[in-house]
Amino acid sequence: MVADITHNLPEYSVSELSLALKRTVEDAFGNVRVRGEISGFKRHGSGHCYLRLKDDQAVLDAVIWKGVASRLTVKPEEGLEVIVTGRITTYPGRSSYQIIIESMTVAGVGALLKLLEDRRRKLAAEGLFEVSRKRKLPFLPEVIGVITSPTGAVIRDILHRLSDRCPRHVLIWPVAVQGEDAAGQIAAAIAGFNRLTPGGRVPRPDLLIVARGGGSLEDLWAFNEEVVVRAAAASVIPLISAVGHETDTTLIDFAADLRAPTPTAAAELAVPVRLDLMARVSECEGRLRGGMIRRLEDWGRRVDGLRRGLPEPGRLQEAAALRLDDRAERMANAMAVLLERRNAEMLRQFTALPGPREYLAKIGYQYAQAVTRLGYAMTSLSTARTTRYDTATKQLRPQALLGEIDRSGRELGHMAERFLMAGRRVVDAREDRLDRFAELLASYSYEAVLNRGYSVVWAADGRVIESAKGAEDGSRWAVEFKDGKVRVAVDTGPPPKPRPRSRKQSADQGDLF
Repeated sequence: MVADITHNLPEYSVSELSLALKRTVEDAFGNVRVRGEISGFKRHGSGHCYLRLKDDQAVLDAVIWKGVASRLTVKPEEGLEVIVTGRITTYPGRSSYQIIIESMTVAGVGALLKLLEDRRRKLAAEGLFEVSRKRKLPFLPEVIGVITSPTGAVIRDILHRLSDRCPRHVLIWPVAVQGEDAAGQIAAAIAGFNRLTPGGRVPRPDLLIVARGGGSLEDLWAFNEEVVVRAAAASVIPLISAVGHETDTTLIDFAADLRAPTPTAAAELAVPVRLDLMARVSECEGRLRGGMIRRLEDWGRRVDGLRRGLPEPGRLQEAAALRLDDRAERMANAMAVLLERRNAEMLRQFTALPGPREYLAKIGYQYAQAVTRLGYAMTSLSTARTTRYDTATKQLRPQALLGEIDRSGRELGHMAERFLMAGRRVVDAREDRLDRFAELLASYSYEAVLNRGYSVVWAADGRVIESAKGAEDGSRWAVEFKDGKVRVAVDTGPPPKPRPRSRKQSADQGDLF
């Protein structure tokens, strides 16, 4: 009988064997570096990350705990080749092993460049690098915001260069330009400057400069992060990217409105040279002054030419004075002629007017004639109607004939009344018109003028004296006032001087002193 040799082996439970394997693996591979390509990356709601590292022959499960994932400088991405450092452990629940990652770096510059190129293509496809989105820089910004490290040489170079060219008000937002938190701080600084209110307590910059000195691709990686590129593209304030040296290129350079090769060059691009501005202003001032002088000289020559073509002002004034005198004399003569014409017209109208008694007699005569003609008409009408009805007696009844005669009589009476009323209205209207003519005649008569305080001078032959030119010494004139005439003798000599007042006091006046 063959003995069972397995009885000499120790017996393990599944848990004991799994624990023993776990200890063995962890002791043997407590700290290892593994190179592989990331596959199946996913982030759990708890913050832990799960992925697989693979090459062309094998696959290794990997876990990144939440605390480690927040400190990684490289963000895990699908297809990225990395070198991780960690420890190997087992998972008894699935009889599998895995690596707990504690750090991660990109496997070589080539992989970083590939990641950079893939990210550039992705952001370019979204239109973040379009030339049409880029804004024009202000010619002379009042306030410049600088996002950089406050302790490096970059900020000193920028301030020194701005002071040499054209001093401006500078606001510095200190950030970390390298490390795990650099990308978040840079993006927050760009967004913070854009959130400032224009005219507020802290002035809003007119221009932003994101600057950092030179370094390796890993050192400048924060400026390739997607969060920084999106913040630069979303900035409303024009932004200059000045990261690294002239040969360094980061993704923020494509999203910025302008790329500067160095931080010092960024300061030169931000402001013009003050001395150049002063020289340009002086040149413009000289050109403006020369242009004004030439313009004034041109105007002076034009004025001289116009002055030579114009007559002398004195001659213009003399001609105007002559025309004024001529117009005044013609106006005076025209007024005299007009008054004479109106006076003659008034006399003609006055002569043509009939006297009141004659006018009333004429109206009475016309009225008597009208009444006579009316009587004749009434008699003729009655006779005609009587004769007509006598010849037609056989056809008309006596009652109808009498009714027709009565109607005709009534109509004749109405017509007589209307005629008499019309005659009265005509007579009244003529009387009113006669009264108005009488008032007008009275207002035009010279007696009305005498009643207002004037007088008329009559010559001996009955002429009216209208001017002093017809006066002769010794002539006898009559001056008519409203209450009568006075005989006067004409004396054309100088008027007598007024007699001095007598200084002799009257007998009944006392002495004031």
